[in-house]
Amino acid sequence: MPTETGPYDEALERFHETGPEREGWLSNHGPMVAEALTRLGRGDQVHSWSDRYLARLEDVPRGIEPIRAEAWRDPLGDPLRTGDWITFFLQQVEQHPWQDLLVQWWPRLLPGIAAGATHGVIRVGHAVRALRVLETEPRRQELAHALAYWAARWQPIPVVHSTGERDASAAVAAVPQVVQQEFGIRSRIAQLPDTAGWAGAVASLSPPAADSAVPDALDELVDAVLAHYASHAHGNPTMLVHAATAPNAVAQTLPSLPQSLWRQSFETAWSATAAVLAAYSPTDKRAMPAPGTSADVLERALQHAGEHVIKLADTALLAHERSSDPRALSAVAAAIELDA
Repeated sequence: MPTETGPYDEALERFHETGPEREGWLSNHGPMVAEALTRLGRGDQVHSWSDRYLARLEDVPRGIEPIRAEAWRDPLGDPLRTGDWITFFLQQVEQHPWQDLLVQWWPRLLPGIAAGATHGVIRVGHAVRALRVLETEPRRQELAHALAYWAARWQPIPVVHSTGERDASAAVAAVPQVVQQEFGIRSRIAQLPDTAGWAGAVASLSPPAADSAVPDALDELVDAVLAHYASHAHGNPTMLVHAATAPNAVAQTLPSLPQSLWRQSFETAWSATAAVLAAYSPTDKRAMPAPGTSADVLERALQHAGEHVIKLADTALLAHERSSDPRALSAVAAAIELDA
């Protein structure tokens, strides 16, 4: 990512005139895609992509009542207070260093990681990654908008501690499906405690040997989910993207968090990933598409231009740089073929 201001910061200023959702539950992916394009070295495409996407968005929601710092629990998870949360965090990011604000709010928001189908934590991950490269006013404000969205849509999931011996690939494959697959993610997540084998499958993952091993464990989890996506994306190509991009967002945030928060972050990220897999992953496998080179995959993703395809490409190409696993590229090829 460039270390100077440019299209990304300019795009943020435009997107901050819009709300975090449109048409009810659909997330505003604009700031996340702009950051992903910039990291991928395609900042020259940020404005043209944003021009097309901005037409879909809605205005920033109005507030109802100011949120008091000492009374933050009451409006947590209340989407009607979205405007209030945006105002609150914009004030907070002006009064405190963004790193301190993140460390204060991360453990408060983490239990509700399912917020906005995990888009809350994903947007925070993109914002934090950009801030570590260069701190600017639009980037601080983007963190405020991202935290506000997470707080407004805060939704807890059952977090299961990993105590088993399975590696990430085996644990991902062991996650059972929820019974009722015809409803939305809130209904599906609500079924998890009653899903036979759910808790045992999540617990079966081998935990990081030490807190310092958490970053590698998250990378292995992302790699495993990408490989799974490449053969199972047909279950729901859009929603299953988040099984990879959510733990990647947590991984991108770790360097800005104290190590004391890393293990909790890993366990929550894994539980959220397993929740998405249980909610949308099909039982049958399909052949993985031949991806071509990483350059080919990136060009195809940019031509497709879908927000989930670009964000998955960002995650998968980063994973491929790390592991050279061709299944990461196959995941992007599958997302393109299935129009995620």
